[in-house]
Amino acid sequence: MSSQSVLAIKKYKANGPNNLSQGEKDALVIEYAPTVKMVAYKIASRLPPSIMIDDLISAGVLGLMDALEKWDPTRETKLKTYAEFRIRGAILDELRAQDWVPRSVRDKTKLVERTIRKLEARLDRSPEELEIADEMGIPLEDFRNILLEIRPVSVLSIDEALMSDNEKKSLLNLLEAAKINSPLFQLNHKAIKKVMSRAIEELPEKMRFILSLYYYEDLNFREIAEIMSVTESRISQLHANAVIRLRVKIDESIGATDLEIA
Repeated sequence: MSSQSVLAIKKYKANGPNNLSQGEKDALVIEYAPTVKMVAYKIASRLPPSIMIDDLISAGVLGLMDALEKWDPTRETKLKTYAEFRIRGAILDELRAQDWVPRSVRDKTKLVERTIRKLEARLDRSPEELEIADEMGIPLEDFRNILLEIRPVSVLSIDEALMSDNEKKSLLNLLEAAKINSPLFQLNHKAIKKVMSRAIEELPEKMRFILSLYYYEDLNFREIAEIMSVTESRISQLHANAVIRLRVKIDESIGATDLEIA
């Protein structure tokens, strides 16, 4: 870290963006640029190769600059945490603007979500894959092929559910709408964490294990497949299935809970 970066960061954390020279602002952007690449590449790893990583990085840089402009040093929210939310939100906005997902894939994603929601209401539990396939009127193998097709959408759907700039319920807007140490913020933040925790607990054990290895141990699908002695495509199917179930639970729980900041 350069001496200019050190001074710029100290000055910035003390006073925010006020009174920073252009050189100091540039030093801040350079210092936090690796965070942009980290977030962009992590998102890109879940997307088709047709998505240009440079476009995601460019959007992420704009998100970083916005974060540096709006971060409030008087709040307890860490700059790195706030910047990552802003960067991720900007990248997701860019993906939505590109409209990179064919309508047929979006329709299939919605159909699977509706089917899972219907079966959960009827069975009062998480449905098995075969039950979902039967409800959709297709063979099990066809359902698993659909999971492979919609995996990129299902993965990003969790991010979009919590990061959409159009939803006051989103975690990012909660961070912006209230001081992190306010009782109301703590209540809403706790509610979101509780929704996610409960949704994960209700997943089948195999799906919970895959999510743990993928998100917490940073293993890729090939490595997880070796551990579980199945094919990589099967891990991809189970991962997509798990994430869609989470999305359904999050939509239902947040939709039934008033998380808005007055």
